[in-house]
Amino acid sequence: MNSLKAKSLDFRQIEWWIVTFLFLIVILVNILNIGSTQFRFEDERLIEYFAKVIIPLVFFTVFYLVHMRLIPGFRKNHKVLRLIAFCIPIVLISYLIITLFSVGAEITGTPFTPYYFKTAGIYIGYLVWVFLLKQVFLPPKFEDFKIYNALRLGSILFFLILFMEQMSMIMPRHMGEIIAVILVGSIVVILFNYLLIYRKRKKGKTRQANFFNIILVGFPSGAFILGASAEGQPILLLIGIGIALVIQLVLIPLSNFAFDRYFGIKKQIDTLTHKVEVGSANLSFLKSQINPHFLFNALNTLYGSALMENAEKTSDGIQKLGDMMRFMLHENQLDKISLKRELEYLQNYLDLQMLRFKNEENLEVEIQINDAHCDGKIAPMMLIPFVENAFKHGISTKNKSWIKINLRCLNGSIHLDVVNSIHPPKALKDPKDESGIGLENVRKRLAVLYPSRHELNIVANDSEHFVHFSLQLD
Repeated sequence: MNSLKAKSLDFRQIEWWIVTFLFLIVILVNILNIGSTQFRFEDERLIEYFAKVIIPLVFFTVFYLVHMRLIPGFRKNHKVLRLIAFCIPIVLISYLIITLFSVGAEITGTPFTPYYFKTAGIYIGYLVWVFLLKQVFLPPKFEDFKIYNALRLGSILFFLILFMEQMSMIMPRHMGEIIAVILVGSIVVILFNYLLIYRKRKKGKTRQANFFNIILVGFPSGAFILGASAEGQPILLLIGIGIALVIQLVLIPLSNFAFDRYFGIKKQIDTLTHKVEVGSANLSFLKSQINPHFLFNALNTLYGSALMENAEKTSDGIQKLGDMMRFMLHENQLDKISLKRELEYLQNYLDLQMLRFKNEENLEVEIQINDAHCDGKIAPMMLIPFVENAFKHGISTKNKSWIKINLRCLNGSIHLDVVNSIHPPKALKDPKDESGIGLENVRKRLAVLYPSRHELNIVANDSEHFVHFSLQLD
């Protein structure tokens, strides 16, 4: 529901549907106006009737070709000459057709068609204005997309009103102003419904949603009803009742249906995207496993040799490494595993790291793991990336370093706090040396597997990195 902040709306589709609706209304109004007038084929006004249908159709065709085809193509291939080569004949042909019908229908009295150039100027002005909005209001210059989205929606409305003023020349008297008012009112109703009714209903705030629904229906219709009482005009009463019915029975249900479809599809796309990314991370790990059976046999040989030489620490380390490799090869591919196994893997990792850094004088490590009440299941590799990250970035052979790990289970949840020192990043010989699946992949997996069931806070300053992670267990 935070799409107004999280990303830019698909304005090209919004523009397309609004303009399509607008032209459809213009053409239908002109056709109905023709149908209400009696004329004969020899009537000299016949060309005027055709002009008021063909001219908006030509404008609409030009908008489709330029806005929905040529400009998106230009953004992909950046071929300016190709854009110009297509635009010139479109402009010339459309200008010729509109001018012929305008002069023939006596809409304009000269060989020139001023409203054609004014309409083109409005469209070009809109494109320039959108370009400026993108330069000024898009992230990272602003924290999110909220201001940009609001200004862009307002700009569409403003330029459409200017456009309807030009279309009034080929429509019945005052019809352009009426359509502009209806368009503005419809957009205001839809935005009001989304912000104050639809979202609150989705959050379970039914009373608040119903209250704003009453306001939305009652305020505009009530104004006409009061006007009818004051002026003694029954027609105003009918208009007020009609507005209330249209808002409640048409605009609100249709906009709710559109919102449900949009957010439903968006949720499916986000879920599939996260699953693909998690699958890619797992696939990358599998590709890195070169002949694991050979490695197990080699480890078993080293383990036997260490026992024969009475190297207890070495044999213990080899055994722990073998257990970790078996975990990565088998259990890491499961959807859920026992939390006890996840903790065993974590403990083996910590034991190997302590064996590696046991003689490091500048390193201070504090580990507190209370595995009491740690029951249930968890997705594999949820805890280890935070600890891996601490050992990777928190240790320096020259400067004082520290790593503090605290893990505990409470009331069906697990809590992990990791604090480590920060040092200049080490230059890696190969990007594949990055350990674990990465904190970013953990975030994405959490969003898919544990939505609203986890908390992850990561804070860092110049000298220290802090992670607090909690998860409701299955």
